[in-house]
Amino acid sequence: MKIAIASDHRGFQTKERLKAILGEMGHDVVDYGSDSDRSCDYTDFAAPAAKAVVGGEAEYGILLCGTGIGMSLTANKIKGVRAALCQCELTAELSRRHNDANVLCLPADLLSDELVRRMVEVWLGTAFEGGRHSRRLEKLAKLEAEQNTCNDC
Repeated sequence: MKIAIASDHRGFQTKERLKAILGEMGHDVVDYGSDSDRSCDYTDFAAPAAKAVVGGEAEYGILLCGTGIGMSLTANKIKGVRAALCQCELTAELSRRHNDANVLCLPADLLSDELVRRMVEVWLGTAFEGGRHSRRLEKLAKLEAEQNTCNDC
């Protein structure tokens, strides 16, 4: 599976370790930056990685910053992205089962490397349930389409 990955400066070290973990799991990783722990803007890296997911260049995305909030805010501005900020294995699982999240946002300052590994394993290994959840995703898509075509806004 091809995974787009990105971080800001606060997520950089965790991103580097996660790239190795994903490689061990047999995934191809495309790194959209950052390339160091020097201060930078999360938007510059989250947006290209999220666009790669909706553009079909990657199947999923994983974004990291200190809290995960900036990455999730940015990624969810990209049409077609369903980015979920997760802090435990259960939220990672449910974001896939119930929300069909295609981008996982992680708070690098708050998680151990072992928890990151377990969350990513669960997230990548969980399928979307469909059913009643599909109806909700259709409503989200409709809201997104309305927002992007509003002529009176």
